[in-house]
Amino acid sequence: MSLVHRIAPALFCAALLLLGWEVYCTRAGVSPLVLPPPSGVLRALQVERAEILRHAQSTLTVAALGFILSVSFAFLTSVALYFTPLLRRGLMPLLVASQTVPLVALAPLMILWFGFGLLPKVLLVILVTFFPILVSLLSGYRAAPRPFTELLTAMGAGRLSVFRRGILPAARPSFFAGLRISATYAIVATIFAEYAGARSGIGIYILTAKNTFRADLVLAGVVVSACLTLMLLGTLAGIDRLTARRFREAPHAAH
Repeated sequence: MSLVHRIAPALFCAALLLLGWEVYCTRAGVSPLVLPPPSGVLRALQVERAEILRHAQSTLTVAALGFILSVSFAFLTSVALYFTPLLRRGLMPLLVASQTVPLVALAPLMILWFGFGLLPKVLLVILVTFFPILVSLLSGYRAAPRPFTELLTAMGAGRLSVFRRGILPAARPSFFAGLRISATYAIVATIFAEYAGARSGIGIYILTAKNTFRADLVLAGVVVSACLTLMLLGTLAGIDRLTARRFREAPHAAH
């Protein structure tokens, strides 16, 4: 199925939603201060494009850096937990407990501890996106076909070789599923951190627009944050396709 056929239903539904929104705002006489129509949001994006772009670049930089570091830490941690069951039994409850702390509490604490620079925002992105990637990797490791790993062992492969040749390829689908989930959190975590304290970013832009009662600018910021998330997801989809040939699942996994 081509890309056009895959996205056509979503585009059609989005167009219907925007059309209904536009008609409602026009016919019902809703004040733009309360609910601006899509055309008003589009005008705000056009007028404020330079300022919005500056803030979007700041948000994307933090989200991308935090996400890349999160993927690296999650992979290294997953390998350590896989090869050390005792460590896994000790750390996993703590990692699960770390996910119960709400973002609204974490963001100001990060700013309080590390200041208003890049570090607290990156750390918040790592904390939010780390766990789904880790869990997806560990689940993927368990999905490796046991007969294949036993065959590798019988042929004299060491534990590291079995992991590299049998277990790691089998974890690829779960790994990318975890990446897609975490990518949707990365922008949100960055914006939360910017709300708590930052000099630039979409979070600051939305907060400023809210304080000046500019609903059109608030929605423009929301649209940009959604586009940034879609950009990350699109990048991951591209990486998935580019690496599929080299790191595709072993033929045995399809049976």
